[in-house]
Amino acid sequence: MGNRIVYAKELAPKTRLLEVEADHIAKRGQAGQFIILRVNDEGERIPLTIANRNPDKGTITLVYQEVGKTTEMLSQLDVGDEIHDLAGPLGKATEIPTGKTVCCVGGGIGNAVVWPQVQALKESGNRVIAILGARTKELLILEEEIMSLADVTITTTDDGSYGRKGMVTHALEDLIDEGEKIDEVITIGPVVMMKFVCRTTEPHGIPTQASLNPIMVDGTGMCGACRVTVGGETRFACVEGPEFDGHQVDFDELITRLAYYQPEERAASDAYHRCRMEEAADKATAEHLGTDR
Repeated sequence: MGNRIVYAKELAPKTRLLEVEADHIAKRGQAGQFIILRVNDEGERIPLTIANRNPDKGTITLVYQEVGKTTEMLSQLDVGDEIHDLAGPLGKATEIPTGKTVCCVGGGIGNAVVWPQVQALKESGNRVIAILGARTKELLILEEEIMSLADVTITTTDDGSYGRKGMVTHALEDLIDEGEKIDEVITIGPVVMMKFVCRTTEPHGIPTQASLNPIMVDGTGMCGACRVTVGGETRFACVEGPEFDGHQVDFDELITRLAYYQPEERAASDAYHRCRMEEAADKATAEHLGTDR
């Protein structure tokens, strides 16, 4: 039996929210943890953050961006359809402080991870500043949900189509320069963004946790695909992370490793497109012949 989709919503172009039945994970998941899913029994395994959960309904919320074959296959599913399997909760939960001022810096699809972080931080009595970034207004996701929880929310867009024009690092730097006392920063988003958030906070001695997104396969640390270098040592993000001290992470190595399988990913996506086009052509031909008769 798979995991039934009970709600689906498009948040932005090629970005979708799914609420999925997963009772075990809904009861045990915590902020910062993730699941690994397979769309069908022959599919690849991809990690997705637990963006929200409802223990009473036995459901979890997933947010994903359509970037390859598996996420395109996921986009073909709708309410009532089933995802073949979900494994989780995986990874270590975020270490939530109490009575601190914490700044959560998210970018793009990373805002889906900021959402549960802000909720957990507020429940533990912290003051939370959320800085949410996107390339354009139409790509900004979950602003209302996060704004309803955070004490302060600052939005930025690269092109200035909404909120402050510029990068999230500019907003963070301005806060620090204005004398805002920030005890800790948590950053989630594109690797390059996290790298520069960490570079911004390091000279000021602000502890910064980065939620890493390396390639993952089994989610148990056995395959080694998710290895990252932190403080000169090899660490496995799926079991020791995904959050690490951002000032110790070798981001350049992570960027290189994320590009290892891009040719194979493009080939798989192209083959999937051809298959869907052939199916559509066969269906149109069959309907045409049926009409002629």
